[in-house]
Amino acid sequence: MSFGRTSSTATAQEEAYRAILQAIRVGHYQPGERLIPETIAQELAMSRMPVREAFQRLANEGLVMIRPNRGCVVSGLTIDEIFESFEIRSVLEGLAVRLAMPRVDAAVLAELDAFIQRMERSGEAGGGDWLSHHQAFHEYICSLSGRPKLVRQISALHIAVEPYMRVWLHHIDRPRTATQTQHVVVEAMKTGDAAFAEQTMRDHVMRTAPRLAEFLRSGNLANGTPRRAGKAASSALQLP
Repeated sequence: MSFGRTSSTATAQEEAYRAILQAIRVGHYQPGERLIPETIAQELAMSRMPVREAFQRLANEGLVMIRPNRGCVVSGLTIDEIFESFEIRSVLEGLAVRLAMPRVDAAVLAELDAFIQRMERSGEAGGGDWLSHHQAFHEYICSLSGRPKLVRQISALHIAVEPYMRVWLHHIDRPRTATQTQHVVVEAMKTGDAAFAEQTMRDHVMRTAPRLAEFLRSGNLANGTPRRAGKAASSALQLP
């Protein structure tokens, strides 16, 4: 595969980090796959040192594991670990919404509506970019919290489960109905009630955990690799 180049102002280590991170997010690198620094360095036209530094940064975020005699391997999650990730996310994103509420105004609500419209258009077109728009919606809300460390922790949890979410989307018809719960979150934020908005976000995030777990237990994902299976009903998809 080829990697897109980042801004010329970025360091080589940052460029390697972003490229590998994106490859993990979109599923080019599967859970359990070994990452070869020489190969990645050649693809990025750089030395191995920044690639190895990027590996360490990714390892610190829990996205890869550096093992003796095996090198760098993309982290994989058990179903229980995926469920736990959603549990943690629900609490952290609920907190982010509560902290964000003082910053919610007409301009913020208009931006959130624009995110939802992009998700809906993507869903109608077949959903190829739906997950990216969906995650941008969550990232925008979390950024309003004004807590960079909290935002980074939430982002790491999103990234860890993203490959599994993409496989799930691969097995459904269209995520046309998936924006319904995003509307619920925005409506809760419009009330100005921080406690209500926090609980709404927590409930919203946790809606997916049992559905994704059921999908994975059905055998549609084996060792991180999607297997062809019958399409699930799109009405079953309610992504947080």
